[in-house]
Amino acid sequence: MIGELIRLRALEPDDAEALHRWNHDPEVMRWMFDGYAEPLAATRKSLEDKNRYGQLVYGVVAQKDDTLIGVVQLRDAEPETGCANLDIYIGEKSYWGGGYATDAMRTICRYGFDKMRLHKISLTVVTENHAARRVYEKVGFIEEGRLRKVLRRDGEWYDEYWMGLFPDELR
Repeated sequence: MIGELIRLRALEPDDAEALHRWNHDPEVMRWMFDGYAEPLAATRKSLEDKNRYGQLVYGVVAQKDDTLIGVVQLRDAEPETGCANLDIYIGEKSYWGGGYATDAMRTICRYGFDKMRLHKISLTVVTENHAARRVYEKVGFIEEGRLRKVLRRDGEWYDEYWMGLFPDELR
């Protein structure tokens, strides 16, 4: 799957070091549900168990230098309903703000709609994650609701927006 700036490829166990580094970077994980820290071996093992229908995880690779810069995932895909949830993050901070997340979003959504024949793709975003919300809106996602006080950071509780996208809304 190739976009304008990125290409998506299956994650390999050798990618575990990059994911482990990103997953332990407080700035990268600021607005994500990061759970508990896991050892590198557990990250590597989880990569071996990915990529089946309903749980597609891809590495986001910058085409200009072939660097793995992030991860995008269509999860909980159900062929019966044609719906899936999307997660994305760009872990390499030097690539933030360069259009890579937008391109990765468009590319994975096209794949979801065209190849997986999805009817709808949904995601959630913490209300304070303004950069991510701009990306999602640029791609065509529309706010559908709000979940109250679901993520705690620095002693404060934050809400999430629930957003959705249908094939004819993709920009």
